[in-house]
Amino acid sequence: MKTLKLLSGFALIATLFTSCYTEVAVDNYNDPIPLSINQVLNSHELWYVAVEETIGYGESPFLQIAFTVSFRNGTLYANNNLVGIGSQGNGFGIPIGYYNAYDNILDIDHDIDGYDSFDVYQIDNNTIELYNPFNDTSYFLHGYQRNNFDYDYVFYDNIQYFLQEYEAWEKTYTSNYGALNEFDNENYLQFLTGGNDDTFRSSQDPNGIDPNNLYWDYSGFYNVGNVSGNMYLKTLVLDYDYFDNEQFELSIVNDQRIELFHPSSGTLYEFTGRGYIQYLKQGKSIDTSKTSGLKKRVQHTKKQDNTRENSRA
Repeated sequence: MKTLKLLSGFALIATLFTSCYTEVAVDNYNDPIPLSINQVLNSHELWYVAVEETIGYGESPFLQIAFTVSFRNGTLYANNNLVGIGSQGNGFGIPIGYYNAYDNILDIDHDIDGYDSFDVYQIDNNTIELYNPFNDTSYFLHGYQRNNFDYDYVFYDNIQYFLQEYEAWEKTYTSNYGALNEFDNENYLQFLTGGNDDTFRSSQDPNGIDPNNLYWDYSGFYNVGNVSGNMYLKTLVLDYDYFDNEQFELSIVNDQRIELFHPSSGTLYEFTGRGYIQYLKQGKSIDTSKTSGLKKRVQHTKKQDNTRENSRA
């Protein structure tokens, strides 16, 4: 598909997570005045990182975990966490490094990952491509202003990552109705990423234990699913190695509390997050002592070769 480097024309097209790109027509006799790369980067306050649209087999770690990035006067910001998204850093997230933009090149100095560099292409009025010539991979970013960015949609569309942002979830309430069942004995849950197969662990330790000192009795895979017609309600299936799957209706109370309704017994449980993990890079949190610090957004679409020409080869 034909694309142009950094052309003008910025009417907002705010369709979240679009995968269709508008071709940019060029009138050779009446070309628009080109915008500078800094004007392009600053034309939108937030750039949503559409991981599912990535082309190529490489990864740029800071883009692989970010939901949004922002370019503000040489400082690079990112919303790496769903906890607090929309309010943290006035919606911009946290500063994660510095950038320098010139010609069509974007140089990044990440606080942990260090130096990286991208060629920048404008795809349409609110989409840019960041092409990394060192790993032949392109990331696509969609631009929004904070006042029209749907933080709630991003949050509820990525609940599996929200569950991973605490070291453990401690059971803090069990309803006095509902039949006795195996899950009554589980007092802690932990959610981890394993690439395409997300895993969980559960513990029967008593309440009040530090997450780093928990003994994990069981482990298995977990899956978060959607409920048709209700964005705010999810399904959660815990696939235990040692007994039958446990199925729940998952509701979010706030950024630190979830409810699990167990339909087979009629019991409602409440879990509270312990040990918040603020992510700064793939595979590590700012507090590197965290035991569940592995987290990145996973691309579920089929990976494909990148046909973008490497101008720096």
